[in-house]
Amino acid sequence: MTAADIILRKAHTVLTMDDGGSEVTGVDIRLSGGIIAEIGTGLTGGRIVDASSCVVTPGLVNTHHHLYQTLTRAVPGGQDALLFGWLRTLYPIWARFGPEEMFTSAQIGLAELALSGCTMSSDHLYLFPNGARLDDTIAAAREVGLRFHPTRGAMSIGESAGGLPPDSLVERESAILDDCIRVIDAFHDASEGAMVRVGVAPCSPFSVSRDLMRDAALLARDKGVMLHTHLAENDEDVAYSQAQFGCRPGQYAEELGWTGDDVWHAHCVKLDIAEIDLFARSRTGVAHCPCSNCRLGSGIAPVRAMRDAGVKVGLGVDGSASNDRGNLVDEARQAMLLQRVARGADAMSAREALRIATRGGAEVLGRPDCGQIAVGKRADLALWDVRGLESAGSWDPAALLLAGPQRVRYLFVDGRPVVEDGQVVSFDLERAIDTQNRLARRLSEAV
Repeated sequence: MTAADIILRKAHTVLTMDDGGSEVTGVDIRLSGGIIAEIGTGLTGGRIVDASSCVVTPGLVNTHHHLYQTLTRAVPGGQDALLFGWLRTLYPIWARFGPEEMFTSAQIGLAELALSGCTMSSDHLYLFPNGARLDDTIAAAREVGLRFHPTRGAMSIGESAGGLPPDSLVERESAILDDCIRVIDAFHDASEGAMVRVGVAPCSPFSVSRDLMRDAALLARDKGVMLHTHLAENDEDVAYSQAQFGCRPGQYAEELGWTGDDVWHAHCVKLDIAEIDLFARSRTGVAHCPCSNCRLGSGIAPVRAMRDAGVKVGLGVDGSASNDRGNLVDEARQAMLLQRVARGADAMSAREALRIATRGGAEVLGRPDCGQIAVGKRADLALWDVRGLESAGSWDPAALLLAGPQRVRYLFVDGRPVVEDGQVVSFDLERAIDTQNRLARRLSEAV
């Protein structure tokens, strides 16, 4: 026991997400040294947080995001477009970003996630205009206090070479690989309880070469880091793969070394049965982004079939320019509802969707130390106050996704408070919002 201990006193309900899916009531939880040190009753010593009105869950895990896009929400011209048209609208705007835009947009995006119960987030940053670097988003995450899995993305095939992005946003492939090595060496922490782990993430099969995909996989495995990209997001994506590579996206990924326990792909809306089987056998993970898939009209990912086959599935909010908000509990509810629309009302329960959002995401990101409430696991916890309007009349407050709330009362990351009484306390959020709005105005005036 130390002076920094925090005791969550008499929790209303604890959804542990342990192997047995156990749920307990009226218990205390001691947070000490960044871990869950003790679960019991009558615990003493340390700061007391009254949890008697709260459902306690593991912190939610966001497995796919483009944090820089919080500066380009609801952009005219992209509001009603499909994926490729949407990208063509946004690329010229993103080309005007620099380090300040990357840092501030990451602050805002991570704070928004925190208020929705998220304690650990990945980020896929694949463009680096005007001196911007992955370092900018890592600095923002340290200030906000979330556990962070940034990935060094890249685009190398511009419009002049038959790719989708403008030439001004692509990089030389040798420079991409060199910078991947730099950021891994500078920031990646492979130890248990790590606050930052770096991944390698060429943007997509339609924006980088076959050689870069293969070389990135070799580099990542040499460095012992994970691999991430977009795959099979919509019909256009699949058609591009078949036209350019003569195969479906799953086969393309397998041929280039992009399957395995150290790989996770975003979206996977259009995986077929053979690809689902491939992912299950190879332990390849999937970041399911239901709200973005709806917003861009991409379709309903076959999550029920993936889960039944044994595929690792987590949730992602995707970029705030294709979702327009970064609320991870929204994603969990939407994931549940979409599977019910596609497969029937018994296709996915509220508890299963919440498990995907917590333990499922931790498994996708290779974090067995996170995603569940058990002694020895990291002290990443979300407390949901069920006394309010959204939960009034609920017979089962633990079914959070059916009623609510959708905003946490408390959020702890590695045992440190990030949200208290519904407010972000780790940094000056109001000042960051002012900066964000100033930068957004400047961008809109420029274009």
